[in-house]
Amino acid sequence: MPPRGCLIAFALLGLTSAPLCVAAGCKLVKRAELPVTMSGLAPLVHAEINGTDALFIADSGAFFSMLTPAAAAQFKLHLSPAPFGFGLTGVGGEAHVSVTTVATFTIFGVTIPKVEFIVGGNDLGGGAAGLLGQNVFRLADDVEYDLANGIIRLFSPDGCRHAVLAYWAVGRVYSVMDIARSTPLSPHTAGIAFLNGARIRVIFDTGSPTSMLTLEAAKRAGVTPQTPGVVAAGPAAGVGRQLVPSWIAPFPSFKIGDEEVRNTRLRIGASGVRDVDMLIGADFFLSHRIYVANSQEKLYFTYNGGPVFNLTATPATANANAAPNAAAPNGTSPNGASPAPGAASPPPNSAAANAAAPNAAAPNAAAPNAAAPNAAAQAAAAPQSPSPGAAPGSAVAAAPASSADQPTDAAAFSRRGTAFAARHEYRSAIADLTRACELAPGEASYFYQRALAYWGDEQPDAALADLDQALKLKPDDVNALVARASLHAHRREKAAAIADLDAASRLAPKEAALHIQLGDLYLSLDQLPPAVAEYTSWIDSHGRDDVRMPHALNARCLTRALSGQQLDEALGDCNAALRLRPQAAAYFGSRGLVELRRAEYDKAIADYDRALAAQHGDAWAYYGRGVAKLRKGLSAGGQADIAAAAALAPTIANEAGKHGIAP
Repeated sequence: MPPRGCLIAFALLGLTSAPLCVAAGCKLVKRAELPVTMSGLAPLVHAEINGTDALFIADSGAFFSMLTPAAAAQFKLHLSPAPFGFGLTGVGGEAHVSVTTVATFTIFGVTIPKVEFIVGGNDLGGGAAGLLGQNVFRLADDVEYDLANGIIRLFSPDGCRHAVLAYWAVGRVYSVMDIARSTPLSPHTAGIAFLNGARIRVIFDTGSPTSMLTLEAAKRAGVTPQTPGVVAAGPAAGVGRQLVPSWIAPFPSFKIGDEEVRNTRLRIGASGVRDVDMLIGADFFLSHRIYVANSQEKLYFTYNGGPVFNLTATPATANANAAPNAAAPNGTSPNGASPAPGAASPPPNSAAANAAAPNAAAPNAAAPNAAAPNAAAQAAAAPQSPSPGAAPGSAVAAAPASSADQPTDAAAFSRRGTAFAARHEYRSAIADLTRACELAPGEASYFYQRALAYWGDEQPDAALADLDQALKLKPDDVNALVARASLHAHRREKAAAIADLDAASRLAPKEAALHIQLGDLYLSLDQLPPAVAEYTSWIDSHGRDDVRMPHALNARCLTRALSGQQLDEALGDCNAALRLRPQAAAYFGSRGLVELRRAEYDKAIADYDRALAAQHGDAWAYYGRGVAKLRKGLSAGGQADIAAAAALAPTIANEAGKHGIAP
C-alpha cells in the first residue's frame, strides 16, 4: 500500500501565498495553513467528509490517513478488505484494517473527490474521526509544525538548498539535525538523537501525545524498570488492542540536534514500532517550533519554553486518551478509595478527549483525587529546560513582519490559548481565550475552551459560568454538556449533572466514543440503568479489538452486579473482559461481586483473593470477601475482612448497603 487515489493532487491545486524571502535566491512558497486546536495533547484539525464537519488528529507518525471503524459507520461509509497481509503495527500491537473511499473530502478549503482512507484502530476520543497522516503533510515538500500557535504550514522551497529555513528565528539560537530521506513507502520524519551519548533512532510523531523511549533503548543506556529512581507511569495504548505499561526514568543526558537536556527524565515503554528507539511526541512539538525540511533532509527547531516532555503519570484506571499511544483504561471497580459521593473528576483540556469520567471507585462515588486537572501535572516534576548550543551555519535571514506570530483575531487567540492549556499554563490560556471571547462573543467554542482552562486553574465557578454561556449559545454542544455534567457532579449537584448527561446521551451519535464516559458518569451518580444503556451503546458499535472493550465490558458487568439485575449477562461480560485482559485485578473484583450476588460464595472468595493479591488497598474486595465468608459461616475471617475494608473506607458498609450488599 498506500491505497489508490492518494491525496497527492492537493499540491497542484493552487494553494499558495506570497513567498517568504528567506535568503538571497531562496523563497519559501507557502502552499497552505492548517489551523490546529489542542485538545489536551491531541492536535485537532477540521476537515469535511461528504460535506459534514469531521475532526482529525494531525499525526505526523501515521504514514497514511485513516478513520476509526466507529467513524466510518457514523458516516455510513462502505468498507472493503485491505490488501492481503496489510495491517497496522504500533503501541499495543497490531490492528486489522479495511479501506474505504470518501466521495468528497474537504481540507484546506479544497474539495477532492474519491479519497481513500485506511479504516482501523481504536477510538481516538475528543470526537476525532481519524488521523491525518503523511500523505497530507507531504502534499508540499516541507512542513512546519507550530503547535504552540495552533498552525501547521506546508511549504515548497525555491532555490533554498543551502539556506537556513528556520525563518522565524531572527537573531535567535536555533537547532538543526539531519533527517532520513523520506519515500512514499517510508514517509516518516526520522533522525538520530543521543541518549547518554549513545545513538538512538527517533521518529517525530504528533499523534503520540507523549514522547516515549523503548525499553530496549533504555536498557542499552543502563536503565530498566527495576533501576533505582524509576517509577511507574501507568498504561499506554496506541493502535493495537493491548495496554502496555510505562515508566518514568532518569537519564543524565538527552541530546537532539544542537539541544541537550541534562539530568532529565523520560517515559519508557514498549512502543511496538519497528526499528525506532523513541517516539518524539506532541509534548515535544508543543515546547518547540519545528520546520521539517524534507527538501534538504534537515529539521530545524527552536525551544518555546516550559517542560520539554510531559511526564504526568496515568492512573491505572484512567480511560483512553484522545490519541494513539496515550493512556488507556484498566477498568472500573469498586475499590477502597471511597471518595465523596457524587464527586466527579474534572475533564482535561477537552471534555471528550481523554474520557475524563470518574472510574467508579465506589458505587455512587466517582474517581478518587477529584481535583483540577493540573494536580497530576504538579505531581510530576518538570524536566530541566534544554541548553541549546550555537547552531551551525549562517544566521537566519530576516522574515517578513507577518511572521511575528502574534494573534490578530479570535480564532488565533483561541488556538494559542488551547496550546497554553495543553501545557498546563492556565493563566496564559485564560488570557488568550478571554481575548477570543471578547473578539467573538457569539462563538460558543471559545467559552467552552476557557471553561476548561478555568477548571484547570481550579476556578470551578468561572468554569461553570462559561459552560452555561457556551450552552446558551449552542445548546446541542455535546462536549460542553458532558463537561458541565462532570462539573455539576464534582460540585455534588446531582440533579443538574443527570439532566446534562440525559441531554448529551440524546444528542450523541450511537457510535460516539463518549458513550463510555457517559456510562462512567452515570455510574458515579448511582444511575445504574442509564449507565448500562451507555455501555451497551458503545459495545454494540465497536469491535472486540478496540483497546477500551475490556473496560466497557467490565464496567457493564459491575453496573449490573451493583443493581443485582441481569446477573447471567453480567457474568458473561466479566468473563469476556477477563479473556481480553486476564491480568486485570479490578475485573476479578467485579466478577466476585456477580458471584456474591449469585450466592456462589466459594467462587466469589477465590476471585476476591485474586483481586487482593494484585491490589491490596481494594476496600470493596475486602468487604465483598468478608460478606461471602460470613454467609459461609466463616465468622473470624469474615469479620477480619470487614474490619480491613472499614479501615480503608469508613463509609463502605453504608455504600454497600445502598445496593443491598450486607452480611
